[in-house]
Amino acid sequence: MSDFTSGFWNFYIVVLTLLGIAGCGLLLYSQSTHKVSAPKEGADPVGTTGHVWDENLSELNTPMPRWWMWLFYITIVFGLAYLYLYPGLGTYAGRLGWKSSGQYQEELKKADAEYGPLFKQYLTQDLKVVAADPKAHAIGERLFLTYCAQCHGSDARGGKGFPNLTDNDWLFGGTPETIQTTILHGRNGLMPPMGAALGSDQDVANVAQYVLSLSGYGADPIKVVFGKAKFGVCMACHGPEAKGNQAIGAPNLTDKIWLFGGSPETVMETIRKGRSSTMPAFIDFLGEAKVHVLAAYVWSLSNRPEFKP
Repeated sequence: MSDFTSGFWNFYIVVLTLLGIAGCGLLLYSQSTHKVSAPKEGADPVGTTGHVWDENLSELNTPMPRWWMWLFYITIVFGLAYLYLYPGLGTYAGRLGWKSSGQYQEELKKADAEYGPLFKQYLTQDLKVVAADPKAHAIGERLFLTYCAQCHGSDARGGKGFPNLTDNDWLFGGTPETIQTTILHGRNGLMPPMGAALGSDQDVANVAQYVLSLSGYGADPIKVVFGKAKFGVCMACHGPEAKGNQAIGAPNLTDKIWLFGGSPETVMETIRKGRSSTMPAFIDFLGEAKVHVLAAYVWSLSNRPEFKP
């Protein structure tokens, strides 16, 4: 990897870029100074290159219009001026020192100056009060669609590996404060692979049948009995009644809600290989005030507060 951070690649990009522009200029110059030979006596007075398509479509041997060539020259000059003023030649930062990240930070500052007081106003209010405010709800929805819909979906119903936020079933807890903590600091969920701990594929199949039976799915009663005996290795996280543990994000196995799927094959795969998932932290990216409004919106999705006028 060190080869890709050496000075050679900077030199390589600079030379390749400038040679490309110079080559375009030389080609344009050669074509703009090329003299078209006069047609032979008795030949077409316009002259052609000799290339013919579809029996009668001939390529004319005439120079480009002058205005068109000058447009190409202007393009080359513009390209060189741009590369002098802005980054584009390797690590050269440009005469103006412009950066996309700097422009982004400037836009953030303008947005914070305009909308910051509004978010700070909501930050002083209880989350449930914010959730009942129609204006705050609309702002929270826009934040959700911008930053959360990629994983949880535009309708917040999630997908395989991404929780549904509308069903009031929570891995780490669904109180307004807990939701806010989750968005601020993120979460890491880990289901360790238990295939080796259970001993055999048959034991994995038996435990899967027992787990499915906890949610009322039709399961093999004999395998359920053997699976229940082996479920002891799972109790440390999911509890003796398999109702989960929100302190560590262990899901409830009795509520017919499955994060990665509830088919026998998927449950067996989960037990055998384990699962891992990450909810990124947004405290540095959005800040506490915006997360406060966003958390209120997420809480409202499963609690349906009455909006105040």
